[in-house]
Amino acid sequence: MAFGHDKIEKNIGLMIVLVVIVISIGGLVQIVPLFFQQSTTEAVAGLEPYTPLRLAGRDIYIREGCYLCHSQMIRPFRAETERYGHYSVAGEFVYDRPFQWGSKRTGPDLARVGGRYSDEWHRVHMINPRDVVPESIMPGYPWLEETPADARHISRKLEVLRTLGAPYTDAQIANAAAELEGKTEMDAIIAYLQGMGTAIKTRR
Repeated sequence: MAFGHDKIEKNIGLMIVLVVIVISIGGLVQIVPLFFQQSTTEAVAGLEPYTPLRLAGRDIYIREGCYLCHSQMIRPFRAETERYGHYSVAGEFVYDRPFQWGSKRTGPDLARVGGRYSDEWHRVHMINPRDVVPESIMPGYPWLEETPADARHISRKLEVLRTLGAPYTDAQIANAAAELEGKTEMDAIIAYLQGMGTAIKTRR
């Protein structure tokens, strides 16, 4: 046995292969069971797939890099739940592709921001954050107010998400572009923010 171990240590190629095998087995043991655990694969009660306007807002949120400073993952610790609300659960994010969990918090966690402030508060905050939070270091996004929401590919996005499991109907897909008519990117991102965390809130 000792001789075999020495042989592995001296053969870097063999060691790499064996390490990859061990890591792969360990990863599969941890990950595969999650696909069969209902709490991680089924939506929580009250959760709806993104409307076209909210989906467009989510794309803007990602495009502008908001996730670089704001996580959407409240950990089950008292300090976090007292500040932000109910801790995050996997069933809230079954329609998120990609999900916005993380640990980077230059700004506050946004998992439960939905309904906490008015649309007008969000609008002022997005244009110039210091108008409502004087100590904020967040940059402003005034151009969102002037930029029309992009409806060119929204129906196709809903089709793809339906393929991945989101329960969109044919009517919702057909009418998706119409929902974005006359809307700005500011309207879209506010709609996205206002929906964050509301499924769990309705259950509390």
